[in-house]
Amino acid sequence: MPGVFAEVRDGAHRWRGAAGVADLDPGRPVTAGLRHRVGSVTKTFTAAAVLQQVDSGVIGLDAPVGRYLPRLLPGERGAAVTVRMLLNHTSGLAEYLPYAYPSLRAFPALADTRPDSLEDLRFTRFDPVELIEMGVAAPAVGAPGGTPGVYSNTNYLLLGRLLEQVTGTTAERYITRNVIERAGLRDTGFPSGPTVEGPHSRLYEAWFGMIDPPRDHSVHDMSWVGPAASLISTVADLNRFYGKLLAGEIVGPSSLAQMQRTVPVVSHEGRTLAYGLGLHPMEGASSTEPGQGTFWGHGGTVWGGGTLAMTRADGRRQMAVAVNTQRWNRLDSSGRPLPHPLDDAVAALYRVAMHG
Repeated sequence: MPGVFAEVRDGAHRWRGAAGVADLDPGRPVTAGLRHRVGSVTKTFTAAAVLQQVDSGVIGLDAPVGRYLPRLLPGERGAAVTVRMLLNHTSGLAEYLPYAYPSLRAFPALADTRPDSLEDLRFTRFDPVELIEMGVAAPAVGAPGGTPGVYSNTNYLLLGRLLEQVTGTTAERYITRNVIERAGLRDTGFPSGPTVEGPHSRLYEAWFGMIDPPRDHSVHDMSWVGPAASLISTVADLNRFYGKLLAGEIVGPSSLAQMQRTVPVVSHEGRTLAYGLGLHPMEGASSTEPGQGTFWGHGGTVWGGGTLAMTRADGRRQMAVAVNTQRWNRLDSSGRPLPHPLDDAVAALYRVAMHG
């Protein structure tokens, strides 16, 4: 792994650390203040924006999505899928990514995928409506409301259109004004183009050893995920955001409680996790650990980068960790990712960051 950087907070105490390089060519070191593509951590911001509209009575959490977006989710499906089901991935809507990226068509059969589309579509400007239509047209991955749910970016692109419908502005503008600015985040925002503005690391994608050496994807048009996973932030801003969210300063107490009601959801990696409304508890960090309490937050990956941000329910202990490579595991003969020493190293960092 070229580089890793993090911030850990414990009450009034704050630790920031970094190791490795931000750029393999000149060997520029990483620092804890770098801006970073945070991937699906964006989903918590989008969920918070939607729940603000629930708090104000504009959106019904258990209202059918077809009431708001009849053209995108028409008929019986639009009547059966609720806003809550989009937020917690129990809509049954398929992931659009294998249809937008042709070389990933076999996903989740990783051995049958190729990374070519990552390069071919690096500067493609995707239309979110077309991406949603791909997910809606694909075979359903479950019945609306059924569990376990299946993690799908289609859900959060629909939530972006829902925000646009009820607020009269883009999801990105609404989230910026009402979530990012409300939390007082100075280094967080949606990209205006394919580059990351300000000091940042390059992002090296390996795609399970099929890109060797890993290729820099820090310059990439993020319209392929929009309000589902395109946000840029810093580890300090993420800790500030999750601290304020769990303190009830972004959404009301009722909505925060709804965000923490979980259902089983199958991730892109095939793992089943407990998932709320844009939030999930950290595996292995539960209230069964004396004096620790549950940690809540979200992880995220983009082409070449990864992030995990977790905050204890009482708000006192927080961590945000960023890495600048992804999918470093090779695949075994059956196409499953092989264990790698980096897996254990990153897991150990998480444990120390959360529990000391």
